Amino acid sequence: MTKFMVRASYTAEGTKGLMKEGGSSRKATVGNLIKGLGGNMEVFYYAFGETDVYVICDLPDSATAVALNMVINATGAVKVSLIPLLNVEDVDAACKKSIPYRAPGA
Repeated sequence: MTKFMVRASYTAEGTKGLMKEGGSSRKATVGNLIKGLGGNMEVFYYAFGETDVYVICDLPDSATAVALNMVINATGAVKVSLIPLLNVEDVDAACKKSIPYRAPGA
């Protein structure tokens, strides 16, 4: 499983739908969707500002995450970004890799 942070911003139409259905209903819908994809929703928070919703979830793989991202964005009601989250061990392993990169002009 890969852990993702979902950032979502409602459009005007999406906000109308949220106001009609309520926050608990949307949280349940998202949780059930993620579960149906073989994942798990860890947390779901509403916010205000540029981003309306933050979700931390586990999804089976990147292809599932991309498919989820495309399907939700295609509705036009919500603009979603899925951000893969790395654990400390992933970063430690990356720090130990030797990459033969030369900076421009170096």
